[in-house]
Amino acid sequence: MLRILLAVFLILAQFAHSNAQKLSTSKPWTYWWWMGSAVTKADITAQLEYFSKSGLGGVHIIPIYGVKGYEKVAISFLGNQWLEAMQHTVREGKRLGLGVDMTTGTGWPFGGPNVVAAAAAQSMTIVDGKPVVKPTGQKVKRAAPGGEGLVLDPFNANGMAEYLSRFDSAFSKTSEKPRAMYNDSYEAYGANWTTDFVQQFQSRRKYDLLSKLSLLNDSTGNSEATLVKIDYHQTLAELLLERYAKPWTEWSRANGFVTRYQAHGSPGNLLDLYDAADIPETESFGTSRFSIPGLRVDPDYSIDQFGTPNPLAMKFASSAANLSGKKLVSSETGTWLANHFKVSLSQIKPQIDELFIAGINHIFYHGTTYSPEREGFPGWLFYASTNFGKSSHFSEHFPLLNRYVDLCQRLLQNSKPDNDVLVYFPIHDLWATKAKSGAGVHLLEVHHVDRWLLDLPFGKLSERLWKEGYAFDFVSDLQLKKFTVEANGVLNSGNATYRTLLVPSATYLSGETLKEIERLANAGAKVLVDGKLPTTVTGNVNHHERQKIFSASLTRLSSLKNVKVSSDLNADLAENGVVREQLAEKGLTFIRKKEADGVPLYFVANVGNTFREGWIRLGRGGHLFKSDPLRGVSTLKARGSKGNEEVFLRLLPGESCFLTTSADGYDAPEVSDTGQHFDIKGKWELTFLNGKPDLPAPAQLTALTSWTSLPDSAEYFSGKAKYRITFDLPGPIATYANAALDLGDVREAAAVKLNDKDLGVAWHIPFILPAGRALKAKGNILEIEVTNLSANYMRLRDQQQPDWKKFYDINIVDITYKKFDATRWHPMPSGLLGPVKLIY
Repeated sequence: MLRILLAVFLILAQFAHSNAQKLSTSKPWTYWWWMGSAVTKADITAQLEYFSKSGLGGVHIIPIYGVKGYEKVAISFLGNQWLEAMQHTVREGKRLGLGVDMTTGTGWPFGGPNVVAAAAAQSMTIVDGKPVVKPTGQKVKRAAPGGEGLVLDPFNANGMAEYLSRFDSAFSKTSEKPRAMYNDSYEAYGANWTTDFVQQFQSRRKYDLLSKLSLLNDSTGNSEATLVKIDYHQTLAELLLERYAKPWTEWSRANGFVTRYQAHGSPGNLLDLYDAADIPETESFGTSRFSIPGLRVDPDYSIDQFGTPNPLAMKFASSAANLSGKKLVSSETGTWLANHFKVSLSQIKPQIDELFIAGINHIFYHGTTYSPEREGFPGWLFYASTNFGKSSHFSEHFPLLNRYVDLCQRLLQNSKPDNDVLVYFPIHDLWATKAKSGAGVHLLEVHHVDRWLLDLPFGKLSERLWKEGYAFDFVSDLQLKKFTVEANGVLNSGNATYRTLLVPSATYLSGETLKEIERLANAGAKVLVDGKLPTTVTGNVNHHERQKIFSASLTRLSSLKNVKVSSDLNADLAENGVVREQLAEKGLTFIRKKEADGVPLYFVANVGNTFREGWIRLGRGGHLFKSDPLRGVSTLKARGSKGNEEVFLRLLPGESCFLTTSADGYDAPEVSDTGQHFDIKGKWELTFLNGKPDLPAPAQLTALTSWTSLPDSAEYFSGKAKYRITFDLPGPIATYANAALDLGDVREAAAVKLNDKDLGVAWHIPFILPAGRALKAKGNILEIEVTNLSANYMRLRDQQQPDWKKFYDINIVDITYKKFDATRWHPMPSGLLGPVKLIY
């Protein structure tokens, strides 16, 4: 009997193990705001089940401010009830195959009730040449119950350890823990000092700051003042790395967590700070200005206020990961793409493609809000996010976006970088300029990259490399120490290799960094300097003597055959074996990687309006296949001799694909475009299927226009309607064997049937689906179910029932951070706007 019981136990254990859900990082994850932490286990489970069915891979719990009327059921952060809710989430996540991350705090940035005044952020101003130090007084922004309090001083010697002691106590009581701890972007506004700053400056910079303090306010360009400013910023950067980023990461790892870190916004060197984390995380805030035809940008979005996403800023996170061999690089994705209730899947996809191109491979949507199941539409919403939750107007088609992200990230996460150029980031030149941020410090934010990146020679050089088709990463002063040189002159970080070290035109360089460059050059590394060598060593102490040593080192360096001050960068890069990809010249964006066996892998996105199809030469050529994550794999036509091959690529604006020598996957339906098309016109039958506030009357249309122009309640309708038309094909059926159906302008997603055969769902630009295999000569029946935005319904809802706006703190605001009021909106175009045609 014992043997039988043992055998049964083993069988059950094996069955349970084989059926256990595995954590997926290739599927996109989402921020999940717990408003007031007024959560229940039943609702947590219900929402996790929705996330799982939608194709998400995990959630990130962020407790924030509460909801009016729910004060009695709010749960205090890190209390026993909160910890049990968190553990329930982790347990249910394991059951459903969902990972769970959490912020090491509530709201942002780090701070809370256990941050005493002595450990809170400090600000220093100079009055009559002396420091006047005051607390910033900043409190945790958007704090949840139990998380309120002062913001932590990020430079304090013992601040992080004291802050984390609260979490030590809490987690000692838990058996289930999240995968990762998260640290949001810096946002410690005005923080530029700490209690022992003078002593630390003396120890690190070897002179008394107080005797030179007035020079920090100098605006005359005094050379000594510039050196002091650089030394001041260098000290802040070191303290931030050593006392904030590293202790938090070390504590997290010791407690079994990995770390996701948004270093941007800080006064440190982003490359070093991102490097300290297990998963560096950037942010895509707002809408990029892509020239994809038909792609909408919310006219209310303020570039002056928020800036626009920039792939060069994103590359700081991916560069740090590449150099350190980190598999995952994440992004806060979709923040303020457009106003509430106005974001479509077609707007989200190109923003994600831009992230992929910049080296990001672990998408976190921004985001979803916990909302009780009994709450009516629109439920609880976070003030700054795109709604990716159950009440979103695109929830039915959300799995399609998630499958696309999943398929892309599987390849991106399981391949290695293949970049030729290592670009040194001369941060000292930035520190030498007047800070455009507050408190006299440079904050390296992702929102306004013009304030710290684009105006520098480094930024201009990086933009040129990006636009001209070079594959590159950035490297910091500290990271240069990781590199060795292989026999062929290739730079090797231990995780990534590069053919050239490129030093931008710069004025200032530290003596230590010059020694590192000289070390690498002496070992055979190929070094290019763009335009001119640096002229001035950093560090104010003994500057005259150190400048002599620096100049002598520069002379030695520039005399080496493998070091060149370049006046023709393209030619010199080519001489060093650097590949310039023709994809960029054609108007395409790309990232080049390599799979485990060295097979080249390109991800290519057409986010412009200059390329449609043509012959292209790839730097890593060969017999290539086009792998479309949405449609399958096809063979590319090729021409030319070995080493000089070209492939014929068709990629319309808004489309993306992988190019690889691997043919894994199913065959994609062939779609040809000879320039011919057949307009599908006639009498369209329009029937409203489901939605809010009620169903408008059916209509017959001879021209496709927005259904908001119809009578009845159509201008307020949010939901789904079916278009139906019958048509015959002109000419022989064989002509249309490889035809595609072009729906023109779709507001916002269209599920298409042709002769009762599903063609799929058109949810992104271009709204084109293969159709040839479903066509017949006569009596074709085309049915298109279109789902629109919820914005039009909210125009009515905000008139009739504005009581959904019941949140504390900032409540709910529009994209300009003014009080949200949808009643002032004009109707958003909705439905099938066309023209609809067959292309063949």
